[in-house]
Amino acid sequence: MNPVVIIPARMASTRLQGKPLADIRGLPMIVRVWRQAMLADVGPVVVAAAEREIADAVESAGGSAVLTDPDLPSGSDRVFSALEKIDPNGAHNVVVNVQGDLPALDPAYIRAVVDVLAPTGAEIATLAAEIDNEADYANPAVVKPVVAWDVTRERGRALYFTRTRAPSGEGPLFHHVGIYAFKREALERFVKLAPSPLEQREKLEQLRALEAGMSIAVARVPNVPISVDTPEDLETARALLAHDSAE
Repeated sequence: MNPVVIIPARMASTRLQGKPLADIRGLPMIVRVWRQAMLADVGPVVVAAAEREIADAVESAGGSAVLTDPDLPSGSDRVFSALEKIDPNGAHNVVVNVQGDLPALDPAYIRAVVDVLAPTGAEIATLAAEIDNEADYANPAVVKPVVAWDVTRERGRALYFTRTRAPSGEGPLFHHVGIYAFKREALERFVKLAPSPLEQREKLEQLRALEAGMSIAVARVPNVPISVDTPEDLETARALLAHDSAE
């Protein structure tokens, strides 16, 4: 495999305006995410920036960025657009989509999503962590993957994703961690699909792939990295990274 990591980012977040450039201990958040992705050491890392100021911040830190159309409908579309610009000849056969709001992301998670893709024969891979707070079982903000785990309980195949509690009965429930690895041809197919009925009903883009018959492998990880979506999340991230200031 020859992966490339692409981080989509745009300024127009509804709950935290301009969040890619939000300062976390002296560094813009997008720069922190880029640094963590670089530490994974799975391949080159590029930020797919909807606006020039995001690209400027990344490039000023020594990173690579490419501008994408700000009107693209999703992060996946932004990733594919960036891929076509940086690799028109198809040298990279695996594309890792890392969200730009994970400033404390463990680089091992990026390695995990790449590692689970090939041996399972899946077209897409993603991650899940066991839910440790029962209040999250019914929380619609916590996306629950329904996974057919293998005998190790460390990897499996996604059967469904939902915002409600699932599956029923006794046993652990899992929290989806929204990092994806796509086989290149799978990403191209995915972004060309129309939004599907279940995707529109649950407001979950990955259901488009399942409804189209695409396979999604899942690797189990220890916990859910903090995702910065609100001002409160930003303060939590700043506290978590209190001893990790800019160099």
